[in-house]
Amino acid sequence: MSMLSKLNKYEEVGIDSSVHSADAHKLVLLLYQGALLSIAAARNHLMNNEVGAKGKSISQAISIIEEGLMASLNLSVGGELVQNLSALYAYMSARLLEANLRNEVAMLDEVSRLLIELRGGWEAIRPGETETAPHPSAAAREKVVTLNARGNEGVSAGVRQALNAYQQI
Repeated sequence: MSMLSKLNKYEEVGIDSSVHSADAHKLVLLLYQGALLSIAAARNHLMNNEVGAKGKSISQAISIIEEGLMASLNLSVGGELVQNLSALYAYMSARLLEANLRNEVAMLDEVSRLLIELRGGWEAIRPGETETAPHPSAAAREKVVTLNARGNEGVSAGVRQALNAYQQI
């Protein structure tokens, strides 16, 4: 077994144990991280002219976005936040598909920036860590208050709990 395959097996075990011990909030963070890692791998494969591996990595990122992040939204309950997230996930999937077809690093980077921003917002509303976590900036608190003011009925229970926790700061 090569060193690279051993490293991949070790990473799989680490991810698998993280998933089994994660709460709903952590699972969404893992989805964001998985999509970002897949895009980074696709970018690397594109730079090395590894067409098949690039396509596989982009397909994996699209699957994470569509089957993980987008599928977890409750569109029937709705709300502007959920509709906007759904549209953003659809846009990211389309951009990744286009990046694959056109071999465009800039499109991969665009989706990565969007995912990083979403992941940062998600990390800022981590439930149950309000006493040990550093206090969010005034701008971050304003965003959370704005999200709550819009109504969060379309947001999952874990997100709702996190939003409510930050109202107490």
